[in-house]
Amino acid sequence: MIPYGRQWIDEEDIKAVADVMRSDFITQGPKIDEFEKLIAESCGARYSVAVNSGTSALHIACLAAGAGQGDEAVTSPITFTASANCAVYCGSVPVFADINTKTYNISVAETEKKITKSTKMIIPVDFAGQSADMEPVFNLAKEKGRQYGKKIFVIEDASQAQGSYYRGKAVGSCAFSDMTVMSFHPVKHITTGEGGAVLTNDEELYKKLRRLRNHGITNIPGDFVNREDAFQHIGGQLSEVVNPWYYEQIDLGYNYRITDMQCALGISQMKKLKRFTRRRREIVNMYNEFFSRIENIKTPYESPDCDSNFHLYILLVEWERFGTNRAKFMTELKNKGIHTQVHYIPVHTQPFYRKNFKTGWGDCPNAEEYYRNCLSIPLYPAMTDEDAKFVMDTILKLLGART
Repeated sequence: MIPYGRQWIDEEDIKAVADVMRSDFITQGPKIDEFEKLIAESCGARYSVAVNSGTSALHIACLAAGAGQGDEAVTSPITFTASANCAVYCGSVPVFADINTKTYNISVAETEKKITKSTKMIIPVDFAGQSADMEPVFNLAKEKGRQYGKKIFVIEDASQAQGSYYRGKAVGSCAFSDMTVMSFHPVKHITTGEGGAVLTNDEELYKKLRRLRNHGITNIPGDFVNREDAFQHIGGQLSEVVNPWYYEQIDLGYNYRITDMQCALGISQMKKLKRFTRRRREIVNMYNEFFSRIENIKTPYESPDCDSNFHLYILLVEWERFGTNRAKFMTELKNKGIHTQVHYIPVHTQPFYRKNFKTGWGDCPNAEEYYRNCLSIPLYPAMTDEDAKFVMDTILKLLGART
């Protein structure tokens, strides 16, 4: 079986996890700080807060931005539902801006149309590994913020873009965002099993994110509110010595903690990120050269502003020209041992959003047209050249096409 994506775990990864399991800490220990520093350094960001999933990372990013009832969050319809759900978790309203027909990322022009005085956040998605056009989005947020006399946060959902670059800067640097979110799910560029992180250059956001992932609790003396309770009285005077048991709940947070075992795996995986990136690019180059010669199939466009660490390789296929349909074709591929996927059903067409936010078909025509023809074919570093050739030859044969 050749899946559309999967992890690559080797003996070094297994040993790293086993070593932690034999140590004194399997959670809330030193590997978490080590992993966070490694992620931040790799992106050029000041801070990183690791959590138990990319979805949790999106949620606490929205909470750190102060999202609540009556606020709006502009995001893309072509993404996993978590990019919109994170706003709903906070009581906010997701607003879908249509996509750019070349990159399949959120359109800057459509985003501008959707911003109102109620907009609290813009959540661009770096779809399939290619960065959204973040600098214009960030500038737009600042411009509209000044117009409405408020702060509009930009939360970059880079769950699919670890290792990518935008305008010469690593995705995750937060050069053009207030916060950037990553995911370490098994089909992503590195994995911790489940896991995610929020990156930021803002110290106050960093402190809040750390509290929110741990029940809203802090043990940092500078954050304490009840100083009389927090600090020891020595010689009749309030000292700067903290009572050894003391902590405070500052916010309503969650248990979104990641474990040392997961972070040990992540640290080991990070050593291989460049190798994984090179291998993904080798397969992408093979695919591009092959599929670009087939009529009625469109290969992924790459913006000159972005160096993409492809998470997905997506073909747009004019199914009717080949006398077939996507469901039939995917089944035929599966019968040959090749698993494909559709990324994604536009979020605004999902029953939950149609019922609760009155969205529906026709809201984002570019996204809907993309959805009708898209197909994600296998792409992951452990694929061999033979695997890739089998995928290409099988697709060609089943479509009855010629190069």
